[in-house]
Amino acid sequence: MKRKVQVLITFACFVIGESAGQQPPVSVTVQSPSAGTPAQGADQSSVGLDALVAEALQKNPGVQSALRQVEALRHRVPQVRTLPDPQVSVGWAGNITPFSVQRGDPSSNRAVTVSQMLPYPGKLKLQGEIADRETQAAWWDYDAARRKLVADVKSAYYDYFAASKAVEITQKDKDLLQKLSSIADARYRVGKTAQQDVLRSQVEISLLQQRLTVFEQQQKTTQARLNTLLFHDPEAPLPSPASFEPAKIGHSLDELYTLAREQDTGLQREQRMIERNQYAVNLAQKDYRPDFSVGYMYQQRPDMPDMHGFTVTANIPIFYRTRQREAVREQTEQLGSAQRSKENRQTELFFAVKQQYLLAKSSEQLLKLYSQAIVPQSSLALESSMASYQVGTVDFLTILTNFTVVLDYEVSYYRELANYQMALANLEPLVGVELTK
Repeated sequence: MKRKVQVLITFACFVIGESAGQQPPVSVTVQSPSAGTPAQGADQSSVGLDALVAEALQKNPGVQSALRQVEALRHRVPQVRTLPDPQVSVGWAGNITPFSVQRGDPSSNRAVTVSQMLPYPGKLKLQGEIADRETQAAWWDYDAARRKLVADVKSAYYDYFAASKAVEITQKDKDLLQKLSSIADARYRVGKTAQQDVLRSQVEISLLQQRLTVFEQQQKTTQARLNTLLFHDPEAPLPSPASFEPAKIGHSLDELYTLAREQDTGLQREQRMIERNQYAVNLAQKDYRPDFSVGYMYQQRPDMPDMHGFTVTANIPIFYRTRQREAVREQTEQLGSAQRSKENRQTELFFAVKQQYLLAKSSEQLLKLYSQAIVPQSSLALESSMASYQVGTVDFLTILTNFTVVLDYEVSYYRELANYQMALANLEPLVGVELTK
């Protein structure tokens, strides 16, 4: 946020009174939120989002498992395209002693047979195409896991950022309220304010402590979530998140629809499965054709010339009504299922794109409202009430109310900033382009 509204509240010694002269002047500064500028006193050692995403992609076991699955299926493609192993058999006919023949018996022999099964032309190629499409589908599954991990890391990071900001702001404002409470207490001692001012300020401090406890719990939860995605111990320390500027939505809704139609991993996977099932239908139809087996036999007979023989064997699909025909019907139904699945994915995809787009646009408008109107106006209201309090025209309760309002809006700004970036992060896996920068 470029515009910064500063409310400088100074209570001089004359406000407290001469009897409280030991109390030093208190200067309280309330700033409107700015995502691009680190808060004063923040830890300079912070972690950036890019480093976390790179580490998660390298270490996350879910993504690595999906990648290994792709590599496993890739090694399967050449296997199914290769002919079956040839078969070699050795035998004899004659005496029971191995390889012993009977003299004078022309049927006695030693024999070696070699055979090779030959699938009907085109079957091996179709099997290879099926395995190749399964590999491509698995690659899109891996890409989906990778994109989802990136989106999850970004969402967890923005949650961590918002929770950290809430803790930082609440702690800072709690300290300021404690100073204001001490001022009210000093004024009460000299009879310049009512006791209810002191009591109300102490109640507000207790409420801030309650909120601080909740924000700290949220911070620890988001930190554990980030550590889990990074494959770290959930209790491992994590540096504070680095500041960032809100991204710009550089695409219209129609452009996002087009990108989603072209880049969505689910649609790409379903398309590969359609192609895979079409090849499976073609392969089932080819099973109506016989496979062949060719063989060569060499026989050695005692006291007679050696013999050579060749064989050609083919299976006859006489049970096609209950085997080949049903196999074709099965694969045809699988193809129809894949086509319907793709249509369903496209419908769900467009809804998801529009949902996240509307969330992003809504948060974008709220961010502008917070930065350009609500936070500046509430800060001016606090400034005005502080000035009026110094001259005695408003009471201390009005100051506390305005102070709490500024705190609420400042925390809400960073929460809405996180929601905005999270909506863009959730859009990225759907459209295949980076939107959070």
